[in-house]
Amino acid sequence: MKPTLLVLAAGMGSRYGGVKQIDPVGPSGEAIIDYSIFDAIRAGFGKVVFVVRREIEDDVRAFFSGKFEDTLEAEYVIQDLTDVPDGFDVPANRSKPWGTGHAVLAAQDVIDAPFAVINGDDFYGASALATMADYLGKQRADGTDYAMVGYRLDKTLSPNGTVSRGIVEHDAAGWLVSIVEHKKLRPDGESPDGAAVVSLDDNDGEIARFPGDTATSMNLFGFTPAAMEQFSGEFARFLERHGDEEKSEFYIPYAMNILKEEGRARMQVLRSDADWFGVTYQEDRPDVVARLQALVDSGAYPSPLW
Repeated sequence: MKPTLLVLAAGMGSRYGGVKQIDPVGPSGEAIIDYSIFDAIRAGFGKVVFVVRREIEDDVRAFFSGKFEDTLEAEYVIQDLTDVPDGFDVPANRSKPWGTGHAVLAAQDVIDAPFAVINGDDFYGASALATMADYLGKQRADGTDYAMVGYRLDKTLSPNGTVSRGIVEHDAAGWLVSIVEHKKLRPDGESPDGAAVVSLDDNDGEIARFPGDTATSMNLFGFTPAAMEQFSGEFARFLERHGDEEKSEFYIPYAMNILKEEGRARMQVLRSDADWFGVTYQEDRPDVVARLQALVDSGAYPSPLW
C-alpha cells in the first residue's frame, strides 16, 4: 500500500500576517505545499490529507482544485479546538487548537496506511520525502517503529528573527533519544569554536550553543496507523495534566518522547543534508521566492508545476 502524506495546514500565521499555506510564492503562483505534493508523488505517495481550519477550508480547497487529482487522492479534515475526548472541556479563555499532535489526530478517521507528517508552509526537499517514503514502505500497518528526518540545524534558521526548533539526540544506531524544543535560536557565524547556533532565554541571554550539523526536527515524521490510537491516549493524558492551561500545546515530540520512554514505540532518525526553508516571517518571503525560482531554473522543477 502506498503511504499517505498528511499536511498540517491549520496554522494561524500570526507572525506571517496571512494565510501562508496558500501564499503564491512559486514562479507560476505555486504555494510551498505544491512542491511538497509534487515531490511526494515522485516518491510514491498515493494520497494526501490536508488538516485545515474551518475558516480557511474553502480557500485551500479552491487553491488546490484541479491540480493533481488524476495522480493523487486528496482529502480534507478540520482541526477544531472543541475536538477533545469525552469528559474534557475546552477552557473558556482558550482560542487556538492544541498543537501538532492534535492536528494529526484530526485525520485519524481517514488514515489507513503508513503516513508522513509535514508542515504546510515548509519546503522539505525531494530527497527527504523520498527517504521517508522508502522507510514507510517497509513498515507494517500495526508496527510501532516510527521515523523522522533529522535536518542540519544550520540549514533551518531564519536571518529575520529567532526560531523554535526541536533539537534531536539519537544513539549510534540512529534511534531517537530525545527531542528538546528550543524556542529562540539564531545563527552565530562569528563563533571561533565551530558552534553555529545559539539558544536564547526570554531575555535574549545565551543558554546553549549547538554545532551547525546538530540533528533538528522540522516536523517531517513518519508513522503507521497504530500511532493514532497511541496519540489519542496521550492526548487524554495531556489534557488531564495541562488542559486548563490557556496556551498549552500537544506537540508531536511531546507524545513521542513519552511513547519512547515507556517502551511503547521507537523512532529512527533519518539524517539528511537536504535544504529546508520556510516562511516564518513575512521578511522570509523574498528569499523563498528566490530559492524556488533558482530550483526551477536549475531544472529541479517545471514551471508551471502542474
